[in-house]
Amino acid sequence: MAQSVKLADDVMALIRREAELQSRSVAGQITHWVRIGRAIESSGAFDHARITAALEGRLDVAELRPEEEDAWLDAFTEKMGEAAEDEAAFFARRVRLGRGVGLDAAGNIVRAKDDSAA
Repeated sequence: MAQSVKLADDVMALIRREAELQSRSVAGQITHWVRIGRAIESSGAFDHARITAALEGRLDVAELRPEEEDAWLDAFTEKMGEAAEDEAAFFARRVRLGRGVGLDAAGNIVRAKDDSAA
């Protein structure tokens, strides 16, 4: 039986973002995270230090247990979606110069919008 649950706006934004990245529905993303959380809590074998080591490249991902690999993949995907400081500075400079800042769905260059003219 389906149930309604109220979640904070910031949590829903995170769920929607991750669902889009993973090609899942919002319900599918929530279900995925619930299963990971349940597996972690019930396994007793989850080791956050091992996941951190894999994220830092000190441990081969192939050495992670399935529960750890799921958590690693979620953390890795989140990290890859964040711009590094130098990337943010690069694109901020391009915006200031009015240069292309990305591609649209059709592969066309997207330029920064000049809001000062408004």
